[in-house]
This record gives sequence, structure tokens and C-alpha cells, in this order.
Amino acid sequence: MADPDLKQAITAIARDTKAASRVLLAASTAQKDRVLMRVVDALAGSEGEQVLAANARDVAASQAAGLSAALIDRLRLDRGRLDGVADGLRQIVALPDPVGGVERLRTLPSGLRAGQMRVPLGVIAMIYESRPNVTADAAALCLKSGNACILRGGKEALHSNQAFATIFERALIAESLPSACVSLLPTTDREATLVLIGLEGLVDLVIPRGGEALIRFVTQNARVPVIQHYKGVCHLYVDADADLAMAERIVRNAKVQRPSACNSLETLLVDASCAQHFLPSVARVLDADRVELRGDTRARSICPEMKAATAEDWDTEYLDLILSVAVVDGLDAALAHIAAHGSYHTEAIVTRNYASAQRFLREVDASLVLVNASTRFNDGGELGLGAEIGISTTKLHAYGPMGLEELTTRKWIAYGDGEIRS
Repeated sequence: MADPDLKQAITAIARDTKAASRVLLAASTAQKDRVLMRVVDALAGSEGEQVLAANARDVAASQAAGLSAALIDRLRLDRGRLDGVADGLRQIVALPDPVGGVERLRTLPSGLRAGQMRVPLGVIAMIYESRPNVTADAAALCLKSGNACILRGGKEALHSNQAFATIFERALIAESLPSACVSLLPTTDREATLVLIGLEGLVDLVIPRGGEALIRFVTQNARVPVIQHYKGVCHLYVDADADLAMAERIVRNAKVQRPSACNSLETLLVDASCAQHFLPSVARVLDADRVELRGDTRARSICPEMKAATAEDWDTEYLDLILSVAVVDGLDAALAHIAAHGSYHTEAIVTRNYASAQRFLREVDASLVLVNASTRFNDGGELGLGAEIGISTTKLHAYGPMGLEELTTRKWIAYGDGEIRS
């Protein structure tokens, strides 16, 4: 049971944020954009230096605690990365505001003109780890889409996150909006997270962003809706009718460009009809990039240097230079493998066969299904959404990258002239 004082403090923050969300409903696009541009300007000046100083404290503490080099790299900010954060905010300013847009407006037989209006979700709780830039990204996306937010970052980035939050608070006050439109929890205690995700009526949506353990913890304990994305076990199927040179380029990009990303390739499926020719060639390419291949029996009969894949490999998100490889008998077998081991994230086929491509698009269940392209394209910016707050694999209420529009919902509106129902 949560400490009563802690529960009271977190509940008070949520009440203030809920009240701020109602004020934000009336904010104009120009007002919201001015807040974001104030943050951009602050990051370029002395307040940006304060963010870097706070980040240096976090990095030093993490190094002393023995965190891995990879985690420290995710945590670290420098002037170039801070400028990247500012560029991201400028991009959000340039995006159209979805709030208030009316869709499907039509006149009904009753005489009513009815349609649907885009509206904010309300209060979004964002729970995340490591990367302090998420504080700025999440706050900006929520603000532009008319949502107030409660942010709970990881303990390793506490000072960095506080510095970012302070900049947003000052910018909001300067534009006559409540500072509670962007609220950062003052503690990273897990007990505080449990309180936050149980606040029905105050929090409208929770978005956990981080490792599978964090997302499962939030999902299992939340009493409010959760956008889930457990992991990205992404597949690419090289069809019998594939352009093999194209397939080789796509496989290399999907696996090597950024192996730690959730949209990187984890399993390669190769049609038996082309495996004898394709596998040795692609194995040489990947070996040059130091990719470890783990094959099934049929793949290893062609490339004996592959390690033997275990049953666990087919369900593993490596986030590393490791790739599982299986030889399959046609499209049906590829579809069956993806259905058994996919994570609803990103799946791709390489083929010149239109019927096979269309069947793959229809039958594969994933937030992005691609034909003749790298899995690395499952990203808000790459899909034309601009910035994103994460990738949903839950289908409700969004499926895929969550940009500004996905941070809103639709309510029905109707215009009448005295109509009554008969």
C-alpha cells in the first residue's frame, strides 16, 4: 500500500494537471506554438547551458554507479544533441494542429448537421527511462495536441529532466498558460508510479516507453488505459520472386543501420527456392558488419558457420548485431512463422510478385507492413507524421507511430435549428 503522504502529493499534482488541461482546451494554435518557440530560444541560451550542466551531473552519477556505456550514451547530452532537441521542437511547431478539426460533417434526414471534431485526450502520463530528450519531445507533442502531461523519467536522468521541465514551466507562464500543463513528478520512486497509473478520473492515458519489463509493470498495474509496445521482433521475408540484390541491401540496412532500435530486423525468413543462392551472399555482407547469424537446420546446411538457433531466438528482440535466420517453404510458411513469433510491430516482404505482396499486406498483423523496403521506416518522421511519442502495437486507440493526431480522439458534434426527435 502506498505511503499516504506520497499518494496525497501525487494526487495533488494530477489534480493540478487535470485543471490545467481544461485551460489548455481554450488555447489557440498560435499560443501553443509561442510556448514551444520560447523553449527553443531558451535551449539556445543560458538555460540550455543549465540543461547541459544538469546532464553532466546525471552522467557522472551514472558512471559512478557502473551503468553500461550504451546506457550512458543514451543519457548523455551535448550541444549538438541539445540543438537536435530544439530542431525537433521547431518541427512540431511547423506541424498542423489537429485540435478542433471537423470531419465527416453532413446533413442528416432529421435536418441536423452532424460530424466529428478532433479533441485532446486530456491528461497523458508518460513513463520513460534514460533518454532526457524524451522529456522535451513528450511535453511538446502533448502541448501541441492540447493535452496536459505528467512526466515520470528515470532516476538516472532526474536532474536533466528537471532542467527541461523548468524551461517548459517558464515558457507556459510567459504565455499565460498554467505551468501544470507540463508536470514532472519530483520522484522516480516506483511507488509513485503505482499511484500515478491508478488515478482514474485524473489521468486519461498512460504511455510507458522503455524496456519490456517497464511496459509490463505499467500494464499489469494500471487502472487507466495504457498504450503498449512490449518489443519489436521484426521479420523480413525474401520471397521466391524477390530481387535478391535489393533484398541484400534491405536486410543490411534493417539490421545494421541502428541495431538498438525497436524497428531493426531480428529475423530473416528466406524462401527455400532462393536460399541456396541468397544466404551465402547475404551472410558475407553481414559478416563484414560483424553480425552474428543464428540459423535453423536448413539455413545452417547452406551456411554451416551460422550458430544454431534455439527456440528462444525466434521470440527474442536482440537490439544488437544478432540475426535469426530460417528457410521457409513459400509464403504460407512465412506468414505462419510471423503469426507465431511476431510482435505486431514491423514486418516486411521483398518480392516482385504483386499477388504475394498484396496478400502479405492483407494478412500480416503489424503496425507497419512494408513491401520492398527496410523495417527501419516504422518511425513518425519517416512516415510523414513529424515527431512521435512512441509506437503503439495495441491497436486501441492507435496502431503504429503516435504523432499529433494519434494524441487526439474524436467527439460527435451536431448543429440544429430547433429539430426534435419524433
